[in-house]
Amino acid sequence: MGETPSISTNIHASVVALGSQRGALIKGASGSGKSLLALRLMAYGAQLVADDRVDLCVEAGQLIATAPPQITGRIEAREVGLLHAEPLPRARIILCVNLDEIETQRLPEQRKDRVLGVELPLVLRVQHGHLDVAILQWLKGGRWA
Repeated sequence: MGETPSISTNIHASVVALGSQRGALIKGASGSGKSLLALRLMAYGAQLVADDRVDLCVEAGQLIATAPPQITGRIEAREVGLLHAEPLPRARIILCVNLDEIETQRLPEQRKDRVLGVELPLVLRVQHGHLDVAILQWLKGGRWA
């Protein structure tokens, strides 16, 4: 029997996590605020996995994120420069954030995204300045059904 081929890709996104098992994949176009959201979450205690580019693979049905070696431990602060951050080597992704779409519902349905065949809860950009703390709490405790 041969090995099961691993599925992997590199995408334009950022990842922060609360430990190796509770990571958020932050997607969006250039300038959408991925690094800003990551920096805000880091200010609350999340750890940087990768900023701007992230390597993703599937292991045992779980989506795993790592940083490409050339950008490990670096995060961009727009109009400030590249900052050093002690990186978390890898994290399991449990949540996807899409900054390209705006949430229009006060209590939205449970949205989903699929990345490399792994289904993840999805949160869209909110307009009231609380996305960072809401994502932090999601990583800590999940979402009430």
